[in-house]
Amino acid sequence: MAHVALTLTRRWARMPLALRIGIVYVLARVVTTGFLIAAASVSTVFSRFGDDAGLIDFVLGWDAQWYWQVAVHGYPSDLPLTDDGQVAENAWAFMPVFAYAAKALGFVLGSWAAGALVLSLGAGYLACLALHRLLRDRVGNAAALWAVVFFASGPLAALFQVGYAETLFLLLLFLALDATIRRNYAWLYVLIPVLGFTRPGVLAFALYLGLHGILRWRRRRTDPLGAREVVHIVALGALATATGFAWQLIAGVVTGDPGAYLATELAWRRHWIVGGVEGFVPFEGWVQASHFWFELWGLPPGWGPVALVVLVLAAAAALLLSPQVRALGPDLRLWSASYLLYLLAVFFPQSSTFRLLLPLSPAWGAVAIPRSRAWRLGVLALCLLGQWVWIYHVYALGSTFWQVP
Repeated sequence: MAHVALTLTRRWARMPLALRIGIVYVLARVVTTGFLIAAASVSTVFSRFGDDAGLIDFVLGWDAQWYWQVAVHGYPSDLPLTDDGQVAENAWAFMPVFAYAAKALGFVLGSWAAGALVLSLGAGYLACLALHRLLRDRVGNAAALWAVVFFASGPLAALFQVGYAETLFLLLLFLALDATIRRNYAWLYVLIPVLGFTRPGVLAFALYLGLHGILRWRRRRTDPLGAREVVHIVALGALATATGFAWQLIAGVVTGDPGAYLATELAWRRHWIVGGVEGFVPFEGWVQASHFWFELWGLPPGWGPVALVVLVLAAAAALLLSPQVRALGPDLRLWSASYLLYLLAVFFPQSSTFRLLLPLSPAWGAVAIPRSRAWRLGVLALCLLGQWVWIYHVYALGSTFWQVP
């Protein structure tokens, strides 16, 4: 047996990296498909998907319906209104790249759903390759491959095979981070605009570029920073910032309402706040949510902001002090800090919070650093358990406010 295991290990090591990651990815997708089939089999009339749910229903479920609507009907020139005259949920909350790329693929494959599924699956595999490239020089090839295993099998792995823009966004993000770290700045002039029109988050990348530039400036004596690179970093930061606000401008021009995009985003938040939301105030969402969730859980609402402060301090401590996180290098830690600050500024934490944490996926590299086989297999087991729990609740049972992916 030992000889057979050694032979298999050697054969595995001799395989091209793309093939090894492909095998990992296919196996992960088989497991996820099994979970989705199981969820469909236990779906009831009380679920959003009914008691006759199938895999295609899950592909088109939840936010995928909005991307489909964008692909088929485009964006409304007149904002829909609720009975009390407020802006209702509408397609302006969803960026166009994924919707129309899936439509182009669907033209060949026969339907938008087929195009969306193939796009998500293909982008997911390429994102795994990009994640390994991003991590290997920092944590080593073996740990980088384990990070890919955790990434492909994680609690939200169902998003690799439904009509969401997440995998395409992650692919573009990993490529952009890798280009920045390797100082191939020219690629970012292409990646940033596409990233910005795939899903929200490019403003976090703008902040990261600013911090990256400050880091390069501070280290210029040991790591020379030429004038040309300074120009690139400043120009790219400006491009990312402009791209981050461009969708708001486009929505305002098309609808004739300068606040169309923010009003659309706040339409979802009104479901959570008693009395509604009058306008967007940075960082207010997390404070409001801390009161909301603690009251819902039967805890004193005043404890919510205290817990929020503790959570922020814990995240900061992990980024600054954890040896495993520090091993990822300053750029990936700066990106993580930038994205967390962005979420803290603009997001109202609710059932989609876990999905919105996916851009922190390079942190899987820190989880993969310990070489203990028991540790790595234990993490994988927790990933799969979390994946089933998530799929069961948002697809098999998905019917209430906290069961939206």
